[in-house]
Amino acid sequence: TAPRLSHSHARQFRFAEQSLSLWRAIVDDMFRLWHLAEADLLSGDAPYDLRDTGQGLQRVQACPRTYSAMLHILTRERADAHRADRRLPADAAHQHNGRDWVGSAMVHMGDHAVPNALTFLDKYAQVARILRPLVTVLHRSLHLCDRDAHVKALVHRKFGSVADYKRAVLADFFRHAFDGSGADNFYDAGSCVDGRLTSAWNWCSKIAQKPYYNFFAMAGFLGFDGSYKDD
Repeated sequence: TAPRLSHSHARQFRFAEQSLSLWRAIVDDMFRLWHLAEADLLSGDAPYDLRDTGQGLQRVQACPRTYSAMLHILTRERADAHRADRRLPADAAHQHNGRDWVGSAMVHMGDHAVPNALTFLDKYAQVARILRPLVTVLHRSLHLCDRDAHVKALVHRKFGSVADYKRAVLADFFRHAFDGSGADNFYDAGSCVDGRLTSAWNWCSKIAQKPYYNFFAMAGFLGFDGSYKDD
């Protein structure tokens, strides 16, 4: 689907930065969240409803413990963004429109978008599957250019320089992995907490169409769920 956000450069930078910081906070707290998710899934106080959510039959179930913990993490991240804004000089804060939380703070959980706590955890367990291959491929690509003059010549021909190649990949990621795409409405995608991951996965699904994909393949990239080819 098409992008749904039209941020300025400065606002998009903050949106991506805050999203990555939120993902880190969630992953760092994964052990506690997993414990709470199991308690929610096994709770007799919140029976599940087997429902067609548009993604097949799903066990839709309220998850108050996990939801409360997620709101606590989100509140902490939003407070950090607010404190960062307050530390900016007045002229810088005006120039960058502040650093307060960018986008929606809505958390999907127990609805058709994120049916239950286990689905929620599974989504955030994928963060490393998105980011680690990207970092690994960039490192391998740079080393490959250092070792192979022919690959380096191809990179220079297509992007101008190795640095420009790296910049093109990262610019594309930060622009299109955080653009609100991935669904046909603002409820399921956009700037909400869950929609940020939806956009990132949408970017991953289109990696083979990118102008730098051949260089990813030469660096051993097989996919975001796969391993890497040996050097």
